[in-house]
Amino acid sequence: MTIVPRGVGPERPGSALEVLLIFLRLGVTCFGGPIAHIGYFRDEFVVRRRWLNERAYADLVGLCQFLPGPASSQVGFSIGLMRAGYAGGLAAWAGFTLPSALILVLFAYGANAFVGPTGAGLLHGLKLVAVAIVAQAVWGMASTLCPDRARASIAVTVALIVLFAISPLAQIAAIVLGGLAGLWLCRSVQTSDGEHITVPVSRRAGIVALALFLALLFGLPFLARHGAPESISLFDAFYRSGALVFGGGHVVLPLLHEAFVAPGWVSDDAFLAGYGAAQAVPGPLFTFAAYLGAVVSQFPHSVAGAAFGLFGIFLPGILVLIGALPFWDTFSSQPAVRATMHGVNAAVVGLLGAALYTPVWTSAVRSVADFGIVLVSFVLLTVRRAPPLVVVGISALGGIVIGQVA
Repeated sequence: MTIVPRGVGPERPGSALEVLLIFLRLGVTCFGGPIAHIGYFRDEFVVRRRWLNERAYADLVGLCQFLPGPASSQVGFSIGLMRAGYAGGLAAWAGFTLPSALILVLFAYGANAFVGPTGAGLLHGLKLVAVAIVAQAVWGMASTLCPDRARASIAVTVALIVLFAISPLAQIAAIVLGGLAGLWLCRSVQTSDGEHITVPVSRRAGIVALALFLALLFGLPFLARHGAPESISLFDAFYRSGALVFGGGHVVLPLLHEAFVAPGWVSDDAFLAGYGAAQAVPGPLFTFAAYLGAVVSQFPHSVAGAAFGLFGIFLPGILVLIGALPFWDTFSSQPAVRATMHGVNAAVVGLLGAALYTPVWTSAVRSVADFGIVLVSFVLLTVRRAPPLVVVGISALGGIVIGQVA
């Protein structure tokens, strides 16, 4: 697979602590959902730290979009894995996931700090900076991954498909179509040999991970139906929801609703309240599982249930990712596959462009003042090269001011 963690290798290996601290900061500042997270990661690891290059990053995003599970969390886990091995992957997941999980558990206990005009303005400002982050990602990735007429056309076509489609499977279909178009149109595109590197996952580990993924997917429901403790049924509900979701965090909501509300484990009102809180916190939307684990009537619940839910819903996506990485490296080195990936990369740009409009722009920009904050944030990021954390703080302050004036 064309993953190039620059600076990673025998000469200067990374550490799990380094990865943890970086992803912990991202975990408290990455607002805006999975598409925005991809933008934050690109700015941090492609532009600023140069752990991998633009094309490698796009390949990684394209692969994770194909796999079941939370794409942004899988991208983060992969970056940590390449930087510091399995400990780095675990550190990346923990740093990015635990802040929002902790907030949602506190919310489950009634500690809702985001109330009143100040809290609402703060959250609105964080949504606005996500618009700027995604716009920066679209701008930068388009210039690198869509430099010719064929790939620009693929990106625009994919954006239109996603914008006008009503099916939640439209993103997956658009990526497939982008790959087919790349196979047809991008065979003549030259690829640098310097982009190739083997991901530090053995094939044996990949096979074991895939076997465990399938064993749990089919074995847990069997155990749940044949007298296993109720904790097995609860773990199966989380695991099955994480294993069968494609297309991002929002798609997991109907699966979780069916798994928890339909059997009466969580009330509909409590479910919707937690979903609303999950929209307002940083990090992956899959941390909604921590809230459900805390309030569910099944055993375990409370804090133990939250940990149970987090582990259950994220585990399948990590297993299938580890299973795919070692084989994707060899598979993607074939010329036909490289042409397909050029199309997939262009399709990813189209997906980001469509998401920039909806839901990122449409859910955040509601006035001229909002647009002004987005514009200032975008200029700070792209022209002034300001640290994202500083831009987040400025946008949050602007959101509070608008909230007080409105």
